[in-house]
Amino acid sequence: MTTDETANANGELDTSFEALQRWLEPRLGGASNLRLSQFGKPSSGFSAETVILSGTWTAGGEERSDRFVLRKETPDPPVYPTQVEGLVTEVQIQYGVMSAIAESSSLPLAPLYGYEPDAEVLGTPFFVMGFVEGVVPIESPMYTLEGFFTEISAEQRRTMIDEGVRMLATVHAIDWQAAGLQWLTEGTPPSLRRQLDVWTAYAERELAGREHPKLAKALAWLESTIPSPTDLTLNWGDPRPGNIIWRDDHAACVTDFEAASITAPEVDLGWWLMFDRWAHETSNALRLPGEPTRAEQTARYEELTGRSVGDTSWYEVFAAARYCAIVVRVMNRLVDRGHMPPDQTVWIDNPVVPCLEEMLAELGV
Repeated sequence: MTTDETANANGELDTSFEALQRWLEPRLGGASNLRLSQFGKPSSGFSAETVILSGTWTAGGEERSDRFVLRKETPDPPVYPTQVEGLVTEVQIQYGVMSAIAESSSLPLAPLYGYEPDAEVLGTPFFVMGFVEGVVPIESPMYTLEGFFTEISAEQRRTMIDEGVRMLATVHAIDWQAAGLQWLTEGTPPSLRRQLDVWTAYAERELAGREHPKLAKALAWLESTIPSPTDLTLNWGDPRPGNIIWRDDHAACVTDFEAASITAPEVDLGWWLMFDRWAHETSNALRLPGEPTRAEQTARYEELTGRSVGDTSWYEVFAAARYCAIVVRVMNRLVDRGHMPPDQTVWIDNPVVPCLEEMLAELGV
């Protein structure tokens, strides 16, 4: 078997990774005779195409093996709104943020092997990172209803959620300017006002003239009640238990930074809390023994960061409104790909809308 021939899961020769083998081998530190084969694909995700690879190679006279994760840019417009004009390659954003975090924080990340902007290599920009073993809470059905989270002890559940809040606080503790993340703000000074404008424009573009009454009501309320936060931090963008790989009830790896931005830390906290609501009340799931309430999670975040966040209602509504807009975008993508009919109504008839409606009703909006 030559270096340009790898065995697939059926033991058959597979030459589809020749270019990637040539690209990755020099990044493995003295490696030679690298062979890659597809190990699998994640069961969910709407951003970059993700492939799990198994690799074997020789280094220092020894045979070695490991698994890798390949993330390739898709030809579609990005799922998340553009933070910087012209910066639309999601794999570039994600790799750039992770690289900065890896160099300036103890946040657990997958090993990073490199980003390739040249589409000539694999037909599209991509990056490769290490595979991290562990479990991920499912979201269909919701992890609070089925899966390992429902089977572990109350103490393990409390440890996991506490650990998740700690990961969020760790992201927010990063000095984003010292980490070299100014490129996330290029052209426009970072602010909460900026984020509301970005997401409002994104929602309007994806709706393309369609009426979304609940989202429109939320955006109007958000516009009329926008707070004036004083802090700006790196925001993870999509903080939730499902974007953490867990091992022994602790965070082994934090993932998915393509929606990262520089804004008020409460924006991230609001997303985390909104997802807690989504995983419980919206999913008709009782809070399992050991799970801290949203108030307890907020108090833990305040303890870890040493700052008071006050009433988070605005940020939670902002999170739910953003989620509604993301669903519209994802459905548009599926229609464009031919996976959904053009007259589908999932863009407005989905569980995210009642979640937003419930929040607005609690506020008397």
